[in-house]
Formats: sequence, structure tokens, C-alpha cells
Amino acid sequence: MLYFDCFSGASGDMVLGAMIDLGLPVDALKSALGSLAIEYGDVTSERVLRAGVSATKFRLVETVPAEASTHKHYHLKHIVSAIRRSALSGEGQERAVHLFERLAAAEAAIHQTPIERVHLHEVGALDSIIDIVGAVYAFEWFGVDDVMASPLNVGGGTVRCAHGVFPVPAPATARLLEGVPVYADGQSELVTPTGALLVTHYARQYGPMPVMTIDRIGYGAGDRDPKERPNVLRILRGTRAADAGQPGERIVKMESEIDDMNPQLFGPLMDALHAAGALDVFYTPVQMKKGRPGTLVTIIAPPDRRQALTDILFRESTTIGVRYEEMSRTRLERTIEPVETPYGRVRFKIARRGEEELNAAPEFDDCARLAAERGVSIKTVQAAAIKARLDGASK
Repeated sequence: MLYFDCFSGASGDMVLGAMIDLGLPVDALKSALGSLAIEYGDVTSERVLRAGVSATKFRLVETVPAEASTHKHYHLKHIVSAIRRSALSGEGQERAVHLFERLAAAEAAIHQTPIERVHLHEVGALDSIIDIVGAVYAFEWFGVDDVMASPLNVGGGTVRCAHGVFPVPAPATARLLEGVPVYADGQSELVTPTGALLVTHYARQYGPMPVMTIDRIGYGAGDRDPKERPNVLRILRGTRAADAGQPGERIVKMESEIDDMNPQLFGPLMDALHAAGALDVFYTPVQMKKGRPGTLVTIIAPPDRRQALTDILFRESTTIGVRYEEMSRTRLERTIEPVETPYGRVRFKIARRGEEELNAAPEFDDCARLAAERGVSIKTVQAAAIKARLDGASK
């Protein structure tokens, strides 16, 4: 799991800095950013001190004129176009687009402006686009879906925004933090809109750090260096204790039957639901009234994603109603472990209960990509990956 300790707030560059501190390779991040990094500048990281704490500072070194980047106001369609130029996976691009759609919806509600006409001010700057696209890749790279966060310290005082001076948290930040535990301890803005967007999207739970075995800690630095508190985001990576982990984890199950929708729309609907935070989506053939064949859509999700997923169901399908119920679930501890094969690196999904390994499977997308690159069958790469892992375990 990953635990976000937001005692000094959170921002996009702090998230990426902490991820790099945890082991995310900068070269791999540059590769995922694709033409974004090449077109707009270079991304770097360096070690810095924040109130005596060593941390990683992530930076975008822009090569375009300042007036063409940081101070430019972007419409959502321009940002989507930029995301499509990244080298993220298709699912990653959809997730990044969803994040900006969520931000645009917050801005639109505040200013009573249609989403397509919203100006994304500070968060539309190039460095924030890089932060969000990079963070999406970082979460994919770590392959951890058990993410928890502490209550967020929003800071205090006021902050100057494009529309004037506002009390902390700024309007867009406050809206993104709806339903999330926060507190105010400070004299400056500690949670930026980008930080609020990322933490609230990925965190499944909020509260004190659970009982866990920590195997690594990453510190991501912010720009400021106040003396009274380290301006860092701390991310702890580890494994939940067997008796303090998934038993009792709350989820919501959502269901809706559909019998009048173009079958071609079910694929994009599933993609949109996954990108919006659904843990699982599956379709079941059903027989509906008057003998009509239909499809039962079932969604498993964190409870705080229910409203967003309901909105997508109503917008992207023909359903006119959604039912839901909250329940608990128990699941195995899952990790991602890479192995080297003659065809390249393949990630394995490992499921354990305590110290006992119960399931291990090679990541299909990795096998499919390597098979296409090397001109062999997918099952050949799968077999090589299984053999490589067994050989490594026997040594």
C-alpha cells in the first residue's frame, strides 16, 4: 500500500518528488511524458533540504517563453490535446483527461460557466499538466491500488488567484476537497488544486496510518522552505498487517440494467468508469421484462466515488436509474514484482495472505507489448516470464 502523510499539505510536484524518492526512475517518467517533456522543456529532480529534512524536488525546466506557458490560460480541449501527445497508456490518458474534467467541472460550478468555456488558470499551466500526467504514470508504474491518506492540512491565511484574493483553501481546492477530512494549521496555502485533485482521486481511505510494515519512505519537496515545518509530502510504502488490512474495507456495489443501448457504447462506458475510479466493472446478460434481452452493469468502487460514477452512467449510457449498496470485503495483499525475460521486463501480479503466496500472474499488457515488439506470440512471452520467475525463486 501507499500512505500519503499530508501533514504539510500536498501539491503536484510534491507528489512526483515523493514518487521519485520512492524509486520511480526519472528516465522512465520522461519516456512516459513523451513529447510533453520534449516540447515544453526538460524534467529533472534534485536533493534539497526542507527544514532539515532531505527530500526530492521535482522540476519542469521550461524552454518555451514564460508568456506562452505559465501565464497562459488553457481551455480543457487544449489540455486534452496535450495529454494525447504524451506516451501514457490509453487507460492512463483517459484517467488524466478525467482528472482535468473534474477540475473543469469544479471551476465551472464556481464561476457559473459551461465547462467548454472554463479557463483553467494556474492549474492549466504547463508545469501542472506535467505534474498530473506524470503522477498518473507514477501510480501505474508502482501498480498499487491500495492508497490511503491522512487528513489534509490546507494551511491558512489567504492566497492570490486569477480572480482575486481568497481565504485558504482557494475556491477550486475547497470544492475538490468536498467530503474529505481536512484541517487548517499554517499561515499559507499548503494544498494546491493539483495536490487536492491527485490525492482525492487515488486515496481510497482517509485517517491515521494503519498498522503496516514499512519498506520505504519517500519525501517530495515543495518550492517554499519555511523554518517552522518541513514543506514536504511524505509517502510511506509497505504492507498492511494481516489483521489490520482489507477485512472491513468498505466498498459500494452499483447496478443498473440496460436493454436499449447500442452495444458499441459498452466498451467506452467501461473505460470511462475505470478511469473515474471504479475498482471493477463487469457486464452480465439478463432477461428483462417483456422477454427483452438486456445487460446488467455492475460496478465495484470506493464509496466516495459513487456520485462521480453515477454521473458517468447517466451521461454515457441509456439507463434511467442506478441502485447501490455499501458492503465490506476481504481481499488478498497484492504487489507488483518485475522479472527479466529474454524478451524484456514483465511485471507479475502477486497475491499473498500474510507470508503465503497464493497467486502469481504475468501482466498481460506487458506480454502483449513485448510479443508485438519481438514478433512472437503472447503465450511465448507468458511462458518465458513464468519460467524466469520460477528460475529466480529456485536460486
